[in-house]
Amino acid sequence: MTTLTFTPITEDDFASFWPTFQSIVQAQETYAIDPDISYEAAQQLWCKAPKASLVVKDESAQILGTYYLKANAAGPGNHVCNCGYMVTPAARGKGVARAMCEHSQQQAKALGFLAMQFNAVVATNNIAVALWQKLGFNIVGTVPNAFRHARLGLVNTYVMYKAL
Repeated sequence: MTTLTFTPITEDDFASFWPTFQSIVQAQETYAIDPDISYEAAQQLWCKAPKASLVVKDESAQILGTYYLKANAAGPGNHVCNCGYMVTPAARGKGVARAMCEHSQQQAKALGFLAMQFNAVVATNNIAVALWQKLGFNIVGTVPNAFRHARLGLVNTYVMYKAL
């Protein structure tokens, strides 16, 4: 794989990534984000509200993906983080999601989080489910029919967890 660089996401980075973000949420296959989300709302959700939002680029400064880290809950639950990952179509299948997940776990530890939880991994997203399991996440719950998949209708989601 190419050399990857992780940096905090900038406004220009998000603007460049926006078409990928839009296509992922509009596909309605992996993210429970309103497919009609505005640019401003998406930027707030992905870049401003989280504790950290990073972009990953290759050696030619091409954006390959982005992820965010945030507390999964407030107060006594804020020691568990939540992440979201998106990869550009050209970078899929090249280890970028794995690299982002591994990097995000290091970042989460550095920020004081003790565990990571994915609240709604779409059960039909077999590639992601298998990758998260390879990286040590366990399915700790199944929510029946919690996601309206654009092609498959109602499908389950998984809650996945890993102590850091």
